[in-house]
Amino acid sequence: MPDNKYDSLKLENQLCFPLYAASREIIKQYRPYLDALDLTYTQYIAMMVFWEERKISVKKLGKKLFLDSGTLTPVLKSLESKGYVIRSRSKEDERVLDVEITEKGEALKEQAVSIPQRVAGCVKLNSEEAMQLYQLLYKVLEALKDE
Repeated sequence: MPDNKYDSLKLENQLCFPLYAASREIIKQYRPYLDALDLTYTQYIAMMVFWEERKISVKKLGKKLFLDSGTLTPVLKSLESKGYVIRSRSKEDERVLDVEITEKGEALKEQAVSIPQRVAGCVKLNSEEAMQLYQLLYKVLEALKDE
């Protein structure tokens, strides 16, 4: 039986594997900076949205972060217990849960401002390569979002 029947099962032929491994390795680069802020990576990306939006519904936050509510709920509870956000029911629609950044959460932004540049230095891509990768990854995410 020819070996090529099983070529699709080789790790080296998987597009998903280098994406997975690169993601884990890059998140590992964030760890010392985020540990200093007592944040996980998921809490950090949620805070990035709050620093930009100030107030957002859990549903919209989930769409932005490509996360379901089951993943977001413990993240938001933890951020709330740290005093960085407040969760409340929307005044317009009681079914909607809004999350708003607090002054303490806003102050954390100053401590986090240098993190993206520090981590970017670990990824050895020039600006053109980084932009190409960014565009390709978002193309993949958009295609998968519609599925």
